[in-house]
Amino acid sequence: MRTTRTLARRAALTVSAVALLPLALTGCSDGGTDKDAPAKSDVSQSQAPETPAGAASADPMATPFGPGCAGVPKEGAGSFDGMAKDPVATAASNNPALSTLVTAVKKAGLVDTLNNAENITVFAPTNDAFAKLPKADLDAVLADKDKLTSILTYHVVGEKLTPKQLESGTYPTLQKSTLTTAGSGESYKVNDSSNVVCGNVPTANATVYIVDTVLMPKS
Repeated sequence: MRTTRTLARRAALTVSAVALLPLALTGCSDGGTDKDAPAKSDVSQSQAPETPAGAASADPMATPFGPGCAGVPKEGAGSFDGMAKDPVATAASNNPALSTLVTAVKKAGLVDTLNNAENITVFAPTNDAFAKLPKADLDAVLADKDKLTSILTYHVVGEKLTPKQLESGTYPTLQKSTLTTAGSGESYKVNDSSNVVCGNVPTANATVYIVDTVLMPKS
């Protein structure tokens, strides 16, 4: 009888221990979660990639644009990278498409004036733009320093103009009279007659817009 009672008592204790075991495990599990495991929101926040500063404000027109840009050398002093390192008159002299303009600037004695100016915009006529002028007229202008100076300084604005500013604007030139600009996207005109064929070209001290027609002062 004593043996039977002893076995019954041990069986009862075993059942009680088994019943309490899940509760003990639950308590240990909850305690570990509160103290050691990071919250899900904390994990997701720590793994979230950061957005680069200024990525949303990238300006697609911050680089040179226009069909005429294809003729700019890909490397060397006359390339976009090369021109960006030199003041504007020097930069233009390294671009083969602007050789007539450079000759005119030298004849007018404006090399130092343009190179030493700060934050200007130059509307630079191509060789083809000068070729539109009758040869006799072009030769006469190149021989008349005062008239040549007036024409060349009319192509210079005393501030750096962005493409956005060219959409609709009137700007005073170094020649003292004004020029007008209009357009959008990659299509702009100066004085309703001269097209920008390669725009927003940086040099060390200027922004250059290469144009297909020589601009003539209004007065």
